[in-house]
Amino acid sequence: MNPVLPIIMILLCAIAGAVAFFFLKRPKQLKNDQINENQKTAQEFVNVEDIHDRFLYTRDGQIIAYIKIHPISIDLFSDSEKEQISKVLTAELSSVQKPFKFLAVSRPVDITPLVNEYQSLLLETTDQKQKELLRHEIMEISNFATSGEVIERNFFIMIWSRYREGIESDLIKECKEMIQKFESVNIHCDIIKEQEITRLCNSINNPAYIYYE
Repeated sequence: MNPVLPIIMILLCAIAGAVAFFFLKRPKQLKNDQINENQKTAQEFVNVEDIHDRFLYTRDGQIIAYIKIHPISIDLFSDSEKEQISKVLTAELSSVQKPFKFLAVSRPVDITPLVNEYQSLLLETTDQKQKELLRHEIMEISNFATSGEVIERNFFIMIWSRYREGIESDLIKECKEMIQKFESVNIHCDIIKEQEITRLCNSINNPAYIYYE
């Protein structure tokens, strides 16, 4: 038997194994590259670099603050009062020279405070009938929340500027001036902070949080 033949067979097997390993590994590598590219694309789409205190800092050098507008029940006003509110608010906002955005976000109602209250009552009461009613109410409320049937509308004003040293105080001043315009017609507003900004970003950009009407 030719002594060179076993060596050639070993080399051929090694080459075949290397080729097979390359083609088996390549789809996995392509998949990982695609995942990394998708993550990069998502980060660029969201465009958030940091959220701190009352500000959102973007990757392209902007700083953003958000004002939450607390709702009012227009059913409590007469037609003339509604018209007056509209005229005053229109006049106030028409004086704003800087662009801003109005955001309307739908999301499930936060039932946590109500459930916590019922659970506290459940622990305190010794009446079995009351316990049964409280358990039933907690279950019903939780079912409403998880089904997405109880939806609230949240309204925000978004104000932004190009980031520079000390811009935060100027942006807060602009927000307070905007709040005064709404409070002139007794519509209360707040500058939202870090946790609420994060929730707002999730409501807008995260499909797991978005409610479709």
